Amino acid sequence: MLRSVGQRRVTGEGVDPRVVELRFAVSRLRRELAAHRVEFADRGIAEDELAALDAMALSGDPEVRRLRRSLLLVAGSVGSVSALAEGLAGVRRAVELFGPPPAEQ
Repeated sequence: MLRSVGQRRVTGEGVDPRVVELRFAVSRLRRELAAHRVEFADRGIAEDELAALDAMALSGDPEVRRLRRSLLLVAGSVGSVSALAEGLAGVRRAVELFGPPPAEQ
């Protein structure tokens, strides 16, 4: 069951299910990227930002603004690689579970 933005549901193990979903999506895209043998210019950026997303998820309470920044960098890096589109969409959906970015002040 999904909850409203801002509400957290914690599993029996004390882990936020949004974090679990983010880690799963990031892991999937990292595997797909590793299996994609064609080199492209921004591959290193994508790999670095996926590692950063995973580290933020491991922290247990990632900052929404930073999640979205990393997502934009990953999307910009792999967005033209159609073979990675589904995995990228999964990461986007997982980041969106954390809600919209805070309003600029």
